[in-house]
Amino acid sequence: MTAVRRIGKELNDLNSRPVSGITVTAKEDNMMVWHGNVKGPVDSPYKGGTFHFTVTFPDNFPFKPPAVVFSTKIYHPGFNEEGHICLAMLRDEWKPAITMKKGTFGAYKIGKPSPDDPFDTEIAAVLKEDEAKFKTTAKEWTKK
Repeated sequence: MTAVRRIGKELNDLNSRPVSGITVTAKEDNMMVWHGNVKGPVDSPYKGGTFHFTVTFPDNFPFKPPAVVFSTKIYHPGFNEEGHICLAMLRDEWKPAITMKKGTFGAYKIGKPSPDDPFDTEIAAVLKEDEAKFKTTAKEWTKK
């Protein structure tokens, strides 16, 4: 029951003071599952894109992090083919005091890809070796 109260509070906070470019709603019959989307930042190769994701909270939230999975394919070194994010806050750096707004959504900047600590090493290599090619490919994927 603690998890549901905390998740409700988190959702209310996100809806009353939203993070720019991100929207989330709880699944109608299950507060433990959120659906959302992130708008691609205008100053990035993801401009014009809308990237859909699902947040699934474990029963022991906030002591364990939620799972965030993107259903929209994105050419980004921080995502794997299944849509999982390489974000330390969702792995070994998770702490119960981290809020979804400050930690998960605030820390992850879709428009600022980094080749460091990637999920997809091939995309990270392209970003490191040929940034122009990376941006062109990211723009092409975003248009799909």
